[in-house]
Amino acid sequence: MMLDDKVKKVAEILGNQPSLTILTGAGVSAESGVPTFRGPDGLWRQFRAEDLATPEAFYRNPKLVWEWYDWRRQKIQKVKPNPAHLVIARWEKYFPSFILITQNVDGLHRQAGSTKILELHGNIWWVRCLKENKVMENRQVPLIQIPPLCSDCGSLLRPHVVWFGEALPADILEAAFNACYRSEIMMVIGTSALVQPAASLPLIAQQHGAIIVEINLEPTPLSHYADYSLYGKAGEILPLIDELIFKEKME
Repeated sequence: MMLDDKVKKVAEILGNQPSLTILTGAGVSAESGVPTFRGPDGLWRQFRAEDLATPEAFYRNPKLVWEWYDWRRQKIQKVKPNPAHLVIARWEKYFPSFILITQNVDGLHRQAGSTKILELHGNIWWVRCLKENKVMENRQVPLIQIPPLCSDCGSLLRPHVVWFGEALPADILEAAFNACYRSEIMMVIGTSALVQPAASLPLIAQQHGAIIVEINLEPTPLSHYADYSLYGKAGEILPLIDELIFKEKME
């Protein structure tokens, strides 16, 4: 089946307003200019994960870790949501049953207007007090003080993101599984389908009867299982699907 035919078929399915779950990964943000962690220009090509993205690294040298996150926040602040983010945010209002699950920490989905969102790995614009475990938003760019301290108790703040060696928040993971159980169609967009447990979510949805639609620049381990694999930029394919959905509704 050619890409155009697949796009039309997916649009036809979505036009019936099934319960929809969307899983996004770094590829969606990469189209806005956010550096990815994998690939030839990935962040891990420049920095070792064990030096910057583990609890041990933070306790060993919180200043170094925060300098890196401050640099990342400055880069992310300059980018804007792309058409993929905007379509996903619009679909939230169109589909009666909708959940967005993202592996991204850049906050671009929220900036685009998404609210029914589960951020599996946290958010780079939130910080957490190590003493009180209180989570708060912090959008200082650049940071006035590195490492930043809690304004209430003076304790060290850490980025509210999930590091290597840490478990995903249990409540968010449970909500993600529940979304997969009740989903009639699941779209997997811009993810390598390698990082667990996110990579298992589409297979769980499929086991419970969901149609799986993959949108990615190239094949992934999920491609073999997907009902429809659409290869190309999410920022180009999603607007095409969106246009077809509402064109059919108007006819």
